[in-house]
Amino acid sequence: MKPNPSDEARRWFLQAEDELADAKLLSREKRYYLALYLCQQSAEKALKAFLYQKGQIPTFTRSVAVLLEMSLHLDSSFSGLSAAKRLDDYYIPTRYPNGLPGGIPSRYFNDPIEAEAALKLSKKVLNLVRSKLREL
Repeated sequence: MKPNPSDEARRWFLQAEDELADAKLLSREKRYYLALYLCQQSAEKALKAFLYQKGQIPTFTRSVAVLLEMSLHLDSSFSGLSAAKRLDDYYIPTRYPNGLPGGIPSRYFNDPIEAEAALKLSKKVLNLVRSKLREL
C-alpha cells in the first residue's frame, strides 16, 4: 500500500523540526560535530517531506544537493537555497574518523561560527518547506 503523501510529508517534516531543535541544543553544549550532522539531517528530511507532499518518492539519496535539485524542478523558489548544499559536507566527516584522515570528528569540528552558519542554512530550508506544505 502506497503511503498517503500528506501523511508521509508530515512525518518527515516533524522529524526534520525535531532534529533542528536537537542541533540547536547540541550547539549550545558545544557538541558541534553532532549539531552539524543534525543540520544536514534536518534539511534532508525537510526536502524529502516536500517531495513526498508533491507525490514524489525521493530517490535513495541522503544528499541535500540532490534533493534541492529535485525540489527545484517542482518549484522555482528552491533556487534561493543553493547555499544549503554545503550541509552535505557534514554528512560523513562529522561522524567517522576515516572521514577525516588523521582527525577525530568530535575534536575537529569545534567552531561555533561554523555551527551557527549550518543552523541558519538548515532553518532556511525548513522555513521554505514549511511554507510550501501550508500552501498545499
